Amino acid sequence: QVQLVESGGGVVQSGDSLRLSCAASGFTLDYYAIGWFRQAPGKEREAVACVKMTDGSTYYADSVKGRFTVSRDRTKNTAYLEMSNLKPEDPAIYYCAAESRRPPSWMNMDERCKTVEYMGYWGKGSQVTVSS
Repeated sequence: QVQLVESGGGVVQSGDSLRLSCAASGFTLDYYAIGWFRQAPGKEREAVACVKMTDGSTYYADSVKGRFTVSRDRTKNTAYLEMSNLKPEDPAIYYCAAESRRPPSWMNMDERCKTVEYMGYWGKGSQVTVSS
């Protein structure tokens, strides 16, 4: 059974840090990309960051560049999102997703992350709340 399970969400204060984890089971992430997405109440879901499992190439949304770091541990089949200097605009439900099929070789990480067309596996989400 394919499963993605997020953990690490919670309530923090503005300026604090938090680390989210996404553990995959039932399939191997080796050749695909995994991403973090968020959705705040009343807003559309947005791509936050993605990482390719093989070479670690990444994509970051402009709003989180310099504050968030996406990484992966292939031995643990797990991806992480390190969030620092959390701001009042960061609260949302954060979802991890993984590609379930290989995108065309011409697609770069930006496109793979933003289109989500190939993100076939999704976790249930983890709530991040930032209090000022």
